[in-house]
Amino acid sequence: MMPMPYRILVVEDDEATRLRTAEVIQQHPELLLAGVAMDCAGALRAHRQLAPDAILCDLGLPDGSGVDLIRAINAESAPPLIMVLSNFGDEVHVVDAIKAGACAYLLKGASPREIHQAILDMRAGGSPISAAVARHLLTQIRPASADESAAPAPAESFTSRELEVLQLIAKGYTYQDIAGGLTVSINTVREHIRKIYRKLAVSSRGEAVFEAQGLGLIGEPAESSKP
Repeated sequence: MMPMPYRILVVEDDEATRLRTAEVIQQHPELLLAGVAMDCAGALRAHRQLAPDAILCDLGLPDGSGVDLIRAINAESAPPLIMVLSNFGDEVHVVDAIKAGACAYLLKGASPREIHQAILDMRAGGSPISAAVARHLLTQIRPASADESAAPAPAESFTSRELEVLQLIAKGYTYQDIAGGLTVSINTVREHIRKIYRKLAVSSRGEAVFEAQGLGLIGEPAESSKP
């Protein structure tokens, strides 16, 4: 059975880029174009009216910074996942966007296939970043990373539900699988996973499983028995 279409809001002020990105979304059977917006104000309205699953957001918008928009959306309850799609690939823009709450960062030169895969990876709990951006960040950050890396939170800080979600992540279940199994909304699952990532000081499913195993929070992942 095909999963429910993943509803995407595109925020882009350049008309040609907006139309092209919307077309890319419409080409994939698992994605659905929920709407488009041309500026920060319109994006906030569309987010509140349409409740998309994810937002593809430019950073250079006519009425403000996309970073401020990302921060504002993430301050609301059960925010959608946000992927930046921008021409800006420098350290300042990337780091500011991620600190504001962006889950993924692609450059506008990405192919339709790369955009599709990045959205699906983000949906599954990953944090995809364009290779060129990742290389630049590693070059800039690596010298200080050893001293400044965050440490995982102690095991006792995790709730029983978070531990349950962790075990399901380790078994390879999707957000939708977990939501169905626990009889909660997919947004509730996202909130649990964001808290888990923050407590483990990680940004992806693989890192979360690795750290959780190291802390003894979960055992070795068994083969998934998805229905």
